[in-house]
Amino acid sequence: MSAETPSAQDSMPLEALGSGSDALLGMATLGKTAAALALVIAIILACTALLRRWNTQRFHHGAHIKIVGTSAVGNRERVVVVQVEDTWLVLGVGSGRITKLHELPVPERQDESHSSSQSGFSQRLAQSIKSYSKQKKGAPNAPSDSRHTQ
Repeated sequence: MSAETPSAQDSMPLEALGSGSDALLGMATLGKTAAALALVIAIILACTALLRRWNTQRFHHGAHIKIVGTSAVGNRERVVVVQVEDTWLVLGVGSGRITKLHELPVPERQDESHSSSQSGFSQRLAQSIKSYSKQKKGAPNAPSDSRHTQ
């Protein structure tokens, strides 16, 4: 019996070595799979970056479109004025549809049309600020607040 005991103990390390090499081979296979997956992801990211760069360059050479103004008509409906080169398009936008309502030539002076579209409050505020700044420049020694006069 004593002879069998040492041989059982000797065979245990050999079996442990065999199972360790299987685990080592499993880890190597897992590492190769992870490296291949990382390579595929890197290729996808590189292709995405190249496509983004190519698409932005391609679309900037096309027609020049600028939104001139917009106004809500309902919950989901809007009227939008879009400038395409030298033409204004009045578009109705809503619920997945865009309808051309009218076509206009670009006005000569866009600045005047923009200032006339301002609300009464914004015009009055701008005039107040201008007149206040002119008054301040005209009287440099005048007190800024009437409560501080003696």
